Amino acid sequence: MGTICIEITKGIQNTQISINFMQERAIVHMDLDSFFVSVERLRDSALVGKPVIVGGLSDRGVVAACSYETRAFGVRSAMPMRMAMRLCPDAIVLRGDLEAYSQYSEAVTSLIMERAPLVEKASIDEFYLDMTGMERFFGAYRFATDLRERIQKQTGLQISFGLSVNKTVSKVATNHVKPAGQYQVLAGEEKAFLAPMPVGKIPMIGSVTAQTLRNMGIVHVGTLSQMPLKVLERSFGKSGVMLWERANGIDLRPVVPYSEQKSLSKEMTFDQDSTDVVLLRRILGSLTEQLTYDLRTLGQCTSCVTVKLRYSNFDTHTRQITLPATASDHRLIPAVVDLFEKLYDRRLLIRLIGVRFSKLLQGQEQLNLFDDGARLAPLYHAMDGLKNRFGEFSIVRASGLMGRHERRNILPKSED
Repeated sequence: MGTICIEITKGIQNTQISINFMQERAIVHMDLDSFFVSVERLRDSALVGKPVIVGGLSDRGVVAACSYETRAFGVRSAMPMRMAMRLCPDAIVLRGDLEAYSQYSEAVTSLIMERAPLVEKASIDEFYLDMTGMERFFGAYRFATDLRERIQKQTGLQISFGLSVNKTVSKVATNHVKPAGQYQVLAGEEKAFLAPMPVGKIPMIGSVTAQTLRNMGIVHVGTLSQMPLKVLERSFGKSGVMLWERANGIDLRPVVPYSEQKSLSKEMTFDQDSTDVVLLRRILGSLTEQLTYDLRTLGQCTSCVTVKLRYSNFDTHTRQITLPATASDHRLIPAVVDLFEKLYDRRLLIRLIGVRFSKLLQGQEQLNLFDDGARLAPLYHAMDGLKNRFGEFSIVRASGLMGRHERRNILPKSED
């Protein structure tokens, strides 16, 4: 409570910033432990206690998630699968199931949204809760403990949390006690909590930045917090200020509640680069069909379509078109294929292909009684009903029919 005064030395002048808070903030960070692996173990108990990796199976595949048993061998998320298998050759590798992960994520999201006053869903398995003011009625730590126990009991998934006055410290606290832990950093103890940790523990510091700091002789957060601001600015630009703030336990970012998605996209990276135009069109049709189903499920339409191509030399090109707001396959698939034909003019090997819908509008498509839209509306309704009941891939267009292994080629990011 009261006023926090931060003195920043910049050039010759000293600048003092005063930030007034009516109340001490209480920010909870909750993170599902090894989420993809945990879901797979709920579906197959034989995997419990064994080293498990979820990710691509090809030479180009990467680790999307890994069990704590594999981490003991040095396996980490985003690591090339080939390297992971060298480190842990006995690991069980699973391609993963996006549908199942999404369902479990939504179940956890619903439990949190029912109880917490302000929630930000940071990723498929990560949440921030603003519990400011709860101390007067229930207690933020007790509330988070009860919520964690409820999630574990009702979903079977392990989840950890950290509690502090801001997002950065809470997330570091969560990672400090994973798996299946909980931890509170009391107000005023943020800097002392962070000081002995390696600089790489700060969420915004990646491997490259961490190595740069180590080259400067900065190994621990405590050392970083004591660095002159102008030195960090000279080395890292505007990010240097943020590094200094985070190292000192300062993070004024608010918890941002859920807002409508601004775009929808799907991509596929090939195990082998391809120039098979028939295959490329088929994949584009399938990706578009999946996106149109997502649009109708959300009650939205798109008025901007983008096709993305990445060649084998990693050159990436996009092309887009605006069109009347729609969520119909028969309008969007031809538009996507036409964009592809205009974009793919180099006849080089393709590494990645993708589709994005943007300029999303809430509401149903305005149907024209004199074209196919009105006639096909009942068909889309019936198809969506079957997908809702039996799964997204229970009924698909023959022109975009894809194997199960192709549909699961790309998984969303999971941070553990």
